[in-house]
Amino acid sequence: MYLCKRFMLNFLMKKILITGATGFIGSFIVEEALRQGMETWAAIRSTSSRKYLQDPRIHFIELDFSSEHQLCEALAEHHFDYVVHAAGVTKCLNREDFFRVNTDSTRHLADALTATGQPLQRFVYLSSLSIFGAIRESKPYREIEPTDTPRPNTAYGKSKLKAEEYLSQLLSAREGLGKGFPYVILRPTGVYGPREKDYFLMAKSIKGHSDFAVGFKRQDITFVYVKDVVQAVFLALDHGKDGSAYFLSDGQVYQSSTFSDLIHEELGKPWWIRITAPIWLLRIVTAFGDIIGHLTGRISALNNDKYQILKQRNWRCNIQPARDELGYKPRYDLRRGVKETIKWYRDEGWL
Repeated sequence: MYLCKRFMLNFLMKKILITGATGFIGSFIVEEALRQGMETWAAIRSTSSRKYLQDPRIHFIELDFSSEHQLCEALAEHHFDYVVHAAGVTKCLNREDFFRVNTDSTRHLADALTATGQPLQRFVYLSSLSIFGAIRESKPYREIEPTDTPRPNTAYGKSKLKAEEYLSQLLSAREGLGKGFPYVILRPTGVYGPREKDYFLMAKSIKGHSDFAVGFKRQDITFVYVKDVVQAVFLALDHGKDGSAYFLSDGQVYQSSTFSDLIHEELGKPWWIRITAPIWLLRIVTAFGDIIGHLTGRISALNNDKYQILKQRNWRCNIQPARDELGYKPRYDLRRGVKETIKWYRDEGWL
């Protein structure tokens, strides 16, 4: 159980809509909603895989986030108490696709929920620490505070920030009419855990006897295990403060080699070669990755956005507001989380 029985009583029989339900984080949110006794609706596309959504208690609804009109038609038949918007993309071939999926879809959904008169008690939006971009470099080795001004330096971060800004505008506009839009924003740092595919590539590489790092300057990294993100989601649903945004990590700061060291340990310490590449080489590799991606139509894991992310030296963030206002208590440090994740990869035949 992620949460105590008190919260289960609060959520019992409430109706929740979860977007991005077929994805990594979304599928775990669905599982927790079922554990909480909620009437759980998973937003999907007709082509979506339901591999992790096999529970017969799950209700499915097809939503087209590109059309506010279609959303209104689909939502008009329902009344949701809670919405968790976890749908989004982290990598795209074209820059404008980030804004189409991450920004426009959020705007369309929020407007459709308003237009259909949903009795929302809370709308939780999963954003990202990436919205702070370059500001991290202006404050090396210091925690980023909620009061700092975001300066995203990736298309992904910019698209997430624009979605946040729209929710803020919507809240202000509706408050002027005496009706607030009850949103809460969560900004997790790097999320890992079972079913996650990007960090899995690191485990796969280490099993194949090689590990790669970028840059020779000290790098402070933060992580958050997927089940702790889910914990925060349900705390925010229950008593998050409308219009607030919270950083999420496990509360610890790690060096760039820590994650791979723990993976290496869990894999039984196979022989390996650790290569550290200079930042300028990463710039070349990611530029070629973008070119090849556009030529082949396949998104490369090494692209221009990834370059901006990997070169960053400071990923610290202050999670004290989440502790104080939500009662958020990370249960997984990196060692425990990696152990559980690698076990899942092995059990599922990924490694």
